[in-house]
Amino acid sequence: MNKNSIYEMMGISPEVLAFGENVLAEIKDRFDAIDEMAEYNGLKVLNAMHKVRISEAHLSGTTGYGYNDMGRDAIEEVYAKTFHTEDALVRPLIACGTHALAVAMSGNLRPGDELLAISGKPYDTLEEVIGTRPSRGSLAEYGVTYAQVDLTPESHFDYEGIKAAINERTHLIHIQRSKGYASRKTLGVTEIGEVIAYVKSLKPDVIVMVDNCYGEFTEEREPSDVGADMIVGSLIKNPGGGLAPIGGYIAGTKECVENAAVRLTSPGLGKEVGATLDANRYILQGFFSAPTVTASAVEAAVFAAAIYEKLGFKVIPGSKDPRYDIIQAVTLKSPERIQAFCKGIQAGAPVDAHVTP
Repeated sequence: MNKNSIYEMMGISPEVLAFGENVLAEIKDRFDAIDEMAEYNGLKVLNAMHKVRISEAHLSGTTGYGYNDMGRDAIEEVYAKTFHTEDALVRPLIACGTHALAVAMSGNLRPGDELLAISGKPYDTLEEVIGTRPSRGSLAEYGVTYAQVDLTPESHFDYEGIKAAINERTHLIHIQRSKGYASRKTLGVTEIGEVIAYVKSLKPDVIVMVDNCYGEFTEEREPSDVGADMIVGSLIKNPGGGLAPIGGYIAGTKECVENAAVRLTSPGLGKEVGATLDANRYILQGFFSAPTVTASAVEAAVFAAAIYEKLGFKVIPGSKDPRYDIIQAVTLKSPERIQAFCKGIQAGAPVDAHVTP
């Protein structure tokens, strides 16, 4: 039985297969560049693991309070060296990206401070964290105010708007790298670095936090390489490599990370506690694989964009556009097409392919 026969058994016709093969041939150079990026980022991670001298003992976890968890401490050092930061907090105790962002913000903001978002409205899940949608325990309940500067219609930073919004109470600036669920463009590291330099020129002591979710390892540099005081993300996304079962990270200056740590655990305890159970091996394996897994996701997104462009659908970003995250948006134009798309994805999945969503 040849490859084409297996495709036909899975419901993929020779015509569809040929169409896909032709598209792949057209974007081969794009894939080659993405593979080069994966190699570069993979070397960054491997070099960090060598410098930390990762050994088999670091793969074991702890229970109870988690004092002297050498694997946890080594993982955090690997993250810090990979992202070129002073320190990092990498914990299975962090439930998701929203939790990581909430810990980073609440740990570094105090009553009377103002949080300023300069890339427009953050993810919906942060509305209750910030308090723009009233919620128990929000930053607003603790006296932290919020201001927002939208991106320009072309998805660039509004420098004049930022200058007008920064005031004596502005303590932390939020930048969301990925477009996430919005239709705007994703922000590249170079553009993020330029706006960080600008806000630091206006207020040198302001903390700049970048929501790095979906963006890790899609470029040679991370926002921490261009002046971000904190980068924050989820191990369920890129840096977990599909292997980390749970967790999040905060990498940045020692002060910012320690402030976040005492919010995650307790004042007086900070990074000293937090059992990792059996997660260390998966977190390390996932981080080692992350550059390659992320590259595969980016290639799949480019392929999908090229396919749907040829079929006449609107896609963001386009197949030839720069890629700064793993998110691909396709406007399918009708509920029926969305249903057909979801059924197709489910039918091709390795688990529950027999189920209709």
